[in-house]
Amino acid sequence: MDRSYRSGLILLAGVVLLATAAAMHAIFFDAPILSGVLFIAGIALSAWGIYTLRTEIISMFRQRRGELALYTLGLIGVLISVAYLSVQVPVRYDMTAARIYSLSAPTVEMLKRLEKPVHIVFFHDPMMRETVEIYQLVDRQTDKVTVEYYDPMLNPAQARMRGVEFAGTAIYESEGRRLQINGPSETDIANGILRVSQGKQQIVCFLDNHGEPDPFSLESHDHTEGDAGHSHGLGTKVVKHERHGMAKARHGLENMNYVVEKISLLQGENKLSRCAVLVVAGPKAALLTNEVKAIDRYLADGGNALFMLDPFIRSGLEPVVRQYGVILDDDIVIDGASHFWTDVSAPAVTDYNRHEVTRDLPLTFFPGVRSLSPTPERVPGTSVRPVINSSKQSHGQTNRERAEFNLGKDKAGPLTLMVAVNRRPEFVASTEAVVRKLRDEHAPSESSAPNTTTSGTPVVRSRVAVIGDSDFATNSFFHILGNGTLFLNTVNYLASQENLIGLEPRTYDLPHVNLTNRQMKGTFFLSIILIPALMAVVGIAVWWRQR
Repeated sequence: MDRSYRSGLILLAGVVLLATAAAMHAIFFDAPILSGVLFIAGIALSAWGIYTLRTEIISMFRQRRGELALYTLGLIGVLISVAYLSVQVPVRYDMTAARIYSLSAPTVEMLKRLEKPVHIVFFHDPMMRETVEIYQLVDRQTDKVTVEYYDPMLNPAQARMRGVEFAGTAIYESEGRRLQINGPSETDIANGILRVSQGKQQIVCFLDNHGEPDPFSLESHDHTEGDAGHSHGLGTKVVKHERHGMAKARHGLENMNYVVEKISLLQGENKLSRCAVLVVAGPKAALLTNEVKAIDRYLADGGNALFMLDPFIRSGLEPVVRQYGVILDDDIVIDGASHFWTDVSAPAVTDYNRHEVTRDLPLTFFPGVRSLSPTPERVPGTSVRPVINSSKQSHGQTNRERAEFNLGKDKAGPLTLMVAVNRRPEFVASTEAVVRKLRDEHAPSESSAPNTTTSGTPVVRSRVAVIGDSDFATNSFFHILGNGTLFLNTVNYLASQENLIGLEPRTYDLPHVNLTNRQMKGTFFLSIILIPALMAVVGIAVWWRQR
């Protein structure tokens, strides 16, 4: 056995001893002396082997093999550096069209507006990689959220200490509040952060028993209203035994930490006192007198309400709305210039008045909407702000069957489709006389309607929003364009949750394009007429030149 062979064996033995020492240190925590001895022995043998092979090593590096070895070591070093940087500075790029592997814009905006710190402890198993990535994206988005990760099988003590039995459970903590979440989706995670950071859930009450859309129903177009199929505009027939659903609206509210309840006022009990916002969504039958009184009393005590009242239907709430300086016109808005698809009775709106509700609001449309007008005299203590108007080419007509403008009878546009009313907490004198005068001008039969504002009574702060349509927020149209955002923004504004305005839960609907009538005509002219005509002109010019 020659000297180089023996030195090679010594070097190999030293490397084996070093590997054994490292393995023993990682596995056997209670044998530090033995692993230390093996480490020292491995260092000594490796050093002796390298020293005895110094001549062979130097000669090897002087040859071509030395260059290859150095190149190999350099490449390995580059790969290790790239791997290290990828862990320390991760970069992700979501190439999906729907951005399903990235946080949605509303979630990012909510995290930016977060005011209180939230600590999350997430227990997961190796099969929950997608949920872990969502938590990591949330953690990187803001320093207000911190996340710890544990596997309950590998860290049973942590799971037992927090009362967790299964993987997939997350514990949210913020300023002494504690919340347990089991949902794996981004919506569940964002909702949990909102709930634990806010600490208090507000109740949104939907009025029931008058044919209103059901907030717990997933129904969309489940019946026929018009003579030529389903219609929400001209020629509409009210169907009382079947209702649309508003489950998408309810789901959106629950994702923003609201509790949604249906409420009935027929028993005369005061159930409205715990409601942060009352939603009256398109009743198809008039409310009873005691129901109107209960709503009027609720508003007088500082309650907030969203009235979505469809055209050509008397709800009994006309005198209540009139007390806030708003008149419900008995008409339907026709907009031949800007409407959704081919329905002229579904005005589409792209330009809004400045208001918290319309912040970054995309196009909205209203399938059958009435116009709103101000009272002849301003109601003391109220501030009425038009929020949404139709175009200048629109008009409000009283004919329920045909779309035609009658000069002197119908109102010309632009028309108000939505208003927001603030009642300020100031002392208002002689309010009772002004309100009674307005009622008498409207209809003698409404003089018996309730009036909780008396002379010498301070006005309580409240917010009211009135929209001349309810169909825009039903399941059929909630997810299209900005309709759902408008509804959620309005509720957040009424509940004084302005920091939530603009947030909307992510939905994964099939991709499709929705166009207004003007956009449809422009697309048709551009693709069917203009471009083919230009190509024809170019072709004729080329043919003529060659000829």
